[in-house]
Amino acid sequence: MDKPINVKGKAPEKEFTWKLIMAALVGALGSSFLYGYNLSVVNAPASYIRQLYNESWSSRYNNTLSSNTISIMWSVTVSIFAIGGLIGAWIVTPMVNTLGRKNTLLLNNLFALVAALLISLANLARVPEMVILGRFIIGVDAGIALSTLPMYLNEISPKRIRGSMGQITAILICVGVFTGQVLGLPEIFGRESLWPCLFGFILVPAAIQVVILPFFPESPRYLLLEKQDMKKAEKALRTFLGRKDVSQDIEDMLSETRIHRNIRMVSVIQLFKMRSVRWQIITVIVTMASYQLCGLNAIWFYTNSIFKEAGIQPQTIPYITLSTGGVEILAAIVSGMTVEKLGRRILLIGGFGLMAVFFGILTISLTFQDRAPWVPYISIVCILSVIASFCIGPGGIPFVLVGEFFHQSQRPAAFMIAGSVNWISNFAVGLLFPLIQEGLGNYCFLVFAAICVAGGLYLFFVLPETKNKTFNEIDQAFAKINKTSQSVKELEKYPPEEKTVGQLEQNDFNPPGSDHNNLPMEQLDQA
Repeated sequence: MDKPINVKGKAPEKEFTWKLIMAALVGALGSSFLYGYNLSVVNAPASYIRQLYNESWSSRYNNTLSSNTISIMWSVTVSIFAIGGLIGAWIVTPMVNTLGRKNTLLLNNLFALVAALLISLANLARVPEMVILGRFIIGVDAGIALSTLPMYLNEISPKRIRGSMGQITAILICVGVFTGQVLGLPEIFGRESLWPCLFGFILVPAAIQVVILPFFPESPRYLLLEKQDMKKAEKALRTFLGRKDVSQDIEDMLSETRIHRNIRMVSVIQLFKMRSVRWQIITVIVTMASYQLCGLNAIWFYTNSIFKEAGIQPQTIPYITLSTGGVEILAAIVSGMTVEKLGRRILLIGGFGLMAVFFGILTISLTFQDRAPWVPYISIVCILSVIASFCIGPGGIPFVLVGEFFHQSQRPAAFMIAGSVNWISNFAVGLLFPLIQEGLGNYCFLVFAAICVAGGLYLFFVLPETKNKTFNEIDQAFAKINKTSQSVKELEKYPPEEKTVGQLEQNDFNPPGSDHNNLPMEQLDQA
C-alpha cells in the first residue's frame, strides 16, 4: 500500500500543464499586454492627436493654440496614464478581496472597453477631451492589472515554477510594446485616416480574455484560504496541475498558513505597522522604484536621435526601432527560462549592474560620437544592451517578489503598496526627465547609472534568494534581518473572519490516502 502512495507523492514533478500556461497567457493578454501596448501606442499618432487638439480648439473658439499649449495638452495626455494607474493600484485591494483574482481581471476589461471607445471615437466626434479621459481610464485598467495578474500567477503556480510563470507578466508587456510599434507603422495604422484603429485594437485582447478566462478556475489559494471553499480549491488545483490527487498540495497550502488560521486580511496601514515585514516592505519599495527610475524611458527618448547619428535614414528609423522591441521580447523569454535555475538575486542584481555599465559606456560614446563615424554604432549596441539587461531581471522579477514576500492575508495590501510606488515613480520620471535631460544633456545617463548601482547594492545586501522556497521559508529568511520571529504574533492582533483555516482543516480536509484523516488538529500540527 505504501508504494502507490509514494508514487502519487511524486506527481508534483509534472509542473507545466497546458491549462496552467493557457490561464497565465489569457490572463496576461488582457492585462500586462495591454499595459505594454498602451505605453508604446501613443507615439505613432502623436502628431495627429496634436492636430486634433488644435483644430477642435480653433473650431470652438475661432483661434489657434500656441505650440506651448499643445505641448502641455500632449504632456497631460501622456502623463495622465500614470495618474490612472495610481488610482487603479489604490482600488485593487478591495476588488481582489471581494471579487477574487480572476473576476477582478474580468471586470477590469470594462475599463479597457470604455477607454477604447472614447479614444477611438474622439476624432470622429471632434472632442479631444475624450482622448485624455480615455488615457486616464486605460491607466486605471493598467493599475488594476499590474497588481492582480502577478497575484493570480503567483497563487496558481507550483513553487518550483513560480518565477517562470511570474515572468509571463514581463514577457507580455514586451510583446505589447512591440505590437504597438508594429501597428503604428505607416503601412498599418500609423497614418491620419487610421490612427483611431490603434486604440480600437485595445478591444481585441480584452474580448479574448472575457471569452476564454471564465473557463479557467479562480486562484486555489484564494478559494481555500480566503473563501474557505475546499471543494472548489481542490477542483482548481486538479485543473491547473493536471492530476487527480492534490491532497499534498492542499496540505502544503494549509501547512504554510496554518499559523495564520485565526487571522483576517491585513490593511495597508496594519501592514506598515508590522515589524516582521518591515524589510520586505522596504525591499518592495526600493525594487519597484528602481524598476521605474532606472532610466529605460531615457533610452526610448534618445533612440531615434542615436539611430539618425549612425547614418540611418529618418524614414527607416521606425523599422529599425522594431529591433528594440524584439530584443525586449527575447531577453524576457530568456529570463523566464533561467529564473528558476539562476535565481532571482543573480538576474535582478546582475541586470541592474549591467545597466549601470552600459549607461557609462553610452555616456562616453555620446560625448565623442562626432570624433569617428563608427562611434554611433557603439551607442546603438549600448541601447540594445541596456534594454536586454533590463528585461533579463529588473523588467519582471519585481512583480514576482511582491507575491513571494508576503502571506495570503498580507498580499493584497502589499500589491497596493508596490503598485502605488510603481505609478508614482512612473509619473516622477515623466515629470523630471525632461528637466534632467535639459540640464545634463548626455550626462543624464550617469544619474540613471547611479540609481542602478544603488538599487543593485541594496538588493545585494538585503535580498534573500526566494527560488523554490515556500512562503514560510522566505518569511524565516527575512526574520533574521527584521530581528523578530515570524509574523504570526503580530497578525494574531487582528480577529478572525468567518470560518477559519483551522476549522477548515478539522472539518473539511480529508485527503485521500492520508493517515491524517482521523487525527485531531493538535496531532495534525505535530505531524
